[in-house]
Amino acid sequence: VRPDAIFHLAAYANVRLSFTNPSSVLNNNILSTLNLFEAVRILHLDPVIQLCSTSEVYGQVDPMYVPIKEDTPLRPASPYAVSKAAQDLLGYTYFTCYGMRIVRTRMFTYLNARRPDLFATSFARQVARIEVGLQKELLHGNLNSVRTFIDVRDAMRAYWEALRCRPGEVYNIGGTTTMTVGNFLERLIALAKVPIRIRLDPGLLRPADVTLQIPCVDKFVQETGWRPEIPFEKSLADLLSYWRERVEVVAFTAVDYGR
Repeated sequence: VRPDAIFHLAAYANVRLSFTNPSSVLNNNILSTLNLFEAVRILHLDPVIQLCSTSEVYGQVDPMYVPIKEDTPLRPASPYAVSKAAQDLLGYTYFTCYGMRIVRTRMFTYLNARRPDLFATSFARQVARIEVGLQKELLHGNLNSVRTFIDVRDAMRAYWEALRCRPGEVYNIGGTTTMTVGNFLERLIALAKVPIRIRLDPGLLRPADVTLQIPCVDKFVQETGWRPEIPFEKSLADLLSYWRERVEVVAFTAVDYGR
């Protein structure tokens, strides 16, 4: 196999759980990236490599540096963020040392129904479960964090467009809809079919949290022409619809078997 392009999105990506198992996260994320780069180098391949980094590498940013630009200092605040910063820096190192065509992208918060470990997906799943009587209240962590949201379909289209970017450079990617996690939850609950009670679960809080993630995406937009196309309202409705369909299957199965 001699690929024209490689999309390196693989990682252990649960931020909160990285605090409980940091060695696995660091070993998996850093060494897998190193192995990939070494394989490409040893085999004398020359693909464009889109290296998926994350906004988490910036850590807690001073409001005076928001919206966050690519030259904002990296201050990772979790083992996961440390592993992604190392991936990011490995990408730059292999570009500098071996001329490998590596494009680094730092993705901000996205809505993805198929990733149950994301807070937005967890909220939608819990709303759907409460609607059919499988759960009594919705559990949440920190609701004060400010995020800028993008639909996963726009995010993946951005990764494709990143292949045309300059190797060795890094690009922020994110949406244009900004709100707190609490505001997001309120808008999701407004779509619910039944009243939703919420409760803080201390187990969902991180030892250190990143509470301000608003990107400047000008650099990426100027070089690719990419812009988000899917409205936030559609992303939200699709997210809840996805989980309603799956939770209803579970609920009907439980009734069929008398549970």
